[in-house]
Amino acid sequence: MAEGATWIPYEEWEAQVPEEIRQDPLWQMEAYRLALYLYDLAWEDCQQLMRDPRGRAIAEQLIRSAGSICANIEEGYGRGMGRQYAQFLGYSLGSTRETRGWYYRGRRLLAPEAIAHRYRLLIQITRLLTVAHRQQKG
Repeated sequence: MAEGATWIPYEEWEAQVPEEIRQDPLWQMEAYRLALYLYDLAWEDCQQLMRDPRGRAIAEQLIRSAGSICANIEEGYGRGMGRQYAQFLGYSLGSTRETRGWYYRGRRLLAPEAIAHRYRLLIQITRLLTVAHRQQKG
């Protein structure tokens, strides 16, 4: 049922991000940039999932959890560095793992290449957020 995987490469995606977002100091955080990229990929993946009645519930959860990764980074960053920021980074980590789970549950409706790419991206985001979380806690 899954169609071939197509998605915009990161470099092309990044070039399309509005200057107003790229000028924000938060843009310097690689995990944030990758989380925004993942969200745009999830948006496209949800279009595929929505074609099957079984995929609709997965799509709703996937887009919510993927959006939560970058939203929590944004909210925590806006509150300043330290323990409170660490708390929101922890929420982002939870959403990263949740997103991975929704991709797993939707794997029958998405191309295997897309699933593998999303897993790799989620692993990278998880590693970066884990380091940032530890730094902010300490």
